[in-house]
Amino acid sequence: MNNILLLEDLPEIRAWLKALIKQVFPASEIIECARIHDALQLVAAQKFSLALLDLGLPDGSGVDVVAALRDAQPDVQSVIVTIHDDDEHLFPALQAGAFGYLLKEQSRELLVEQLQRMSQGEPPLSPSIARKVIAYFTGQQRRPQASNTLVHEVSLTDRETEVLLRVAKGYTLPEIGVQLGLSRHTIADYVKQIYRKLNVSSRAEAALEAQRLGLFGRG
Repeated sequence: MNNILLLEDLPEIRAWLKALIKQVFPASEIIECARIHDALQLVAAQKFSLALLDLGLPDGSGVDVVAALRDAQPDVQSVIVTIHDDDEHLFPALQAGAFGYLLKEQSRELLVEQLQRMSQGEPPLSPSIARKVIAYFTGQQRRPQASNTLVHEVSLTDRETEVLLRVAKGYTLPEIGVQLGLSRHTIADYVKQIYRKLNVSSRAEAALEAQRLGLFGRG
């Protein structure tokens, strides 16, 4: 691997992914950015051999960068690294040209293993994502069902609702991670998505929204 593009807006998660990339591709040069706009400029100015891209960025979707790489640098392998495992995020990314799709909630060991398989031409796919893809191409894919959310008006998923409730109760990210069996990096990404959906920027505002939405007493 030569230049690797890393698109992730949360500094802590970006540092975690950078260390992971270095473990798998020690000789690579990692070019980091936190915005779609910056990533698109880099795609136009530099050559890459691999791109690891988040989907939910403050100024858009990583799918746009996948499409730009497909058109400008078709040999680049674009891999989505995200918390989103639903059809609405997965299939547009694959249709745009993503070579792989990994979930941040996986263990570091499994993520490393998946990326290492790329040297053998295997697309890095989280196990649950691989099952979705196989089901789709074998005609077993079910029609997407509406998410069973607790908070319909802001379209929070069940997992996001669980995280919001714990944030509102004052638990730290590591504590929430232990409670839900997820890494603190994954929890941080959920918090980012929740804040964006609720249009808040602090724990206090999130707690007020949780109270307004009637979440207290549900968990």
